[in-house]
Amino acid sequence: MLMKYAHHFHAYQPGDIVHVKDGDGSRPIEYEERRSPVAIRIRGEEVRGENWTRAMLYSYEHIADTLSRMEGVSIDIEPFTFLMLLRYRRRAFEDTVELLQRFDAVPTTPFHPIVPHLDEFEQRILARVSFDFYAPLIGKKSVIGYWLPEAVITRKTAEIVESSTDRKLVFLLDERQLLYDLPQAKHSCNRYSSSFVFGREWSLSDAFAFNTLDVPGLVERTLSYRDDHKENLGVPYLVFTASDLESLLGNPKQLDRFTAWMDGLEGRGVERVSAMEFVAKKLSGEFRRLDGECSFEMPVKDYSSWSDYFDLSLDGKTSDSRWLGYRRADGRVFAREVGGREVSQLWKVAFTRLFEELNRAVRLGVLRGLAELNARPEEFLVRYARVFFRDYYDHFGLETSMDYVLEPANGDEKALRLGRIYYLMLLANHSCPRFWENLDTRVAFGNVSVMAKALIELMRYFDGSELQGLFIEAYLKLLSFDKLYHLWNLSAMPPLEGWETSWRAWEEALKPEVPNSGYNVVTRAALYVGKRDLRGELRNLIGGYNLDWAVADTGHIPGEVHGDWENRKWCEHRL
Repeated sequence: MLMKYAHHFHAYQPGDIVHVKDGDGSRPIEYEERRSPVAIRIRGEEVRGENWTRAMLYSYEHIADTLSRMEGVSIDIEPFTFLMLLRYRRRAFEDTVELLQRFDAVPTTPFHPIVPHLDEFEQRILARVSFDFYAPLIGKKSVIGYWLPEAVITRKTAEIVESSTDRKLVFLLDERQLLYDLPQAKHSCNRYSSSFVFGREWSLSDAFAFNTLDVPGLVERTLSYRDDHKENLGVPYLVFTASDLESLLGNPKQLDRFTAWMDGLEGRGVERVSAMEFVAKKLSGEFRRLDGECSFEMPVKDYSSWSDYFDLSLDGKTSDSRWLGYRRADGRVFAREVGGREVSQLWKVAFTRLFEELNRAVRLGVLRGLAELNARPEEFLVRYARVFFRDYYDHFGLETSMDYVLEPANGDEKALRLGRIYYLMLLANHSCPRFWENLDTRVAFGNVSVMAKALIELMRYFDGSELQGLFIEAYLKLLSFDKLYHLWNLSAMPPLEGWETSWRAWEEALKPEVPNSGYNVVTRAALYVGKRDLRGELRNLIGGYNLDWAVADTGHIPGEVHGDWENRKWCEHRL
């Protein structure tokens, strides 16, 4: 059979940061972690962690052991996730490095933001850092993959990523993002911009991830994509699937299900190759091509993703509405069900806009500070990754000296504080708060906590400067998140059913899910940091708040309720 098969695993954990400790920027950040014990079961064994992130990282040892026996698998691991793996589970880190060096390691954007939602300056920094970070893992391969967080893409973003490397790229996407013009393009090598693109078979991918087909069903569904036309022509074609690496932990038998699925395909004569290997063999001539194959231009819908609310689609394709809170096609704010109640996603509209403003404020401050040092800002901020991810780079023997990092800043150590602040801002842009439907989650708390820290450090850096007021104002917007409804006239946005932009809908969406605070999670997280870090006159910024309500407890994430939490009612932070 000429059918080839590839599976990609995407690995990402945002961490359970509740507070970043002080630092001068010369070392990697240190932080206080959430303590909310939870356990999951894998193959009958209980894996326990002091928080969800730790439990997930511990499980990587089981995953690496299973995948080590596979072929045709590609994997991306978000850099901060990789760094945590190195810090907390060194053996699993080393096994994973060996695995990635043997398989197709796929570079991905650090800190897992929705990349097209960021300013182009941030996009350039992150693209360059992604390739720098993955350099020890991709070796000299001429064709490599690229994974954009949530696969959200635009042509401009693709061009920025392409400009950051001299390798041929394969963007790994979802078939619902692709705009097929030619039927023969299905399962073929297709161009996109200056690169190539593959879209996963989403229904097959979900059937595995959500356990809706047994192993024989998965095998037969895969074989149903047989292309008799290409078989008769002797042209290899690729069936591509993808899922989160954590999908291997969906139930205690999931690892074994994946192994049996792969064995079943092999037994039916289906060769496994990664999407990148498939493209490389097409380009080299080892795999026969259709006339024009690898030259076909595959249109891709801008701002599409692999995990949008597909039921809201008006064109049969995905969008980024999940992270916006409104349907991009018509601007209508919608609601989703959480625990049996309908929750307006209007909070995502405000959360997105707020973080755009905060990113802009931090960028302005950092670039102003670097300009005063006569630094080359983009080059310095790319090199600062060697400080932020120092343990990782040291593991591979790469340059992390202060002379190297500070060369674009003329050796001035003040730049280190600015680099730290900028990377805190990047760290605060994880996509996951807006992935979930309820605002009060550990991941929303983490983003706000880290952003608040960045703003407070800018207040200190520019103490006595006219710029300090800009960062105070930005921090106050975090504290008064509930007031943004009126400030930004959110009631004027069109609702999908008629109630989603009302004041009551806004209040319900922001309601705290913990019994020990009356503040929404954005205010709560900003206060949690402020009561630790605001000193002197700056302390007056939180003088009118009840600091007893500045707790790190949050609601649970719906997708994590299958864990065996010691506190099932809310995601606590034990002191």
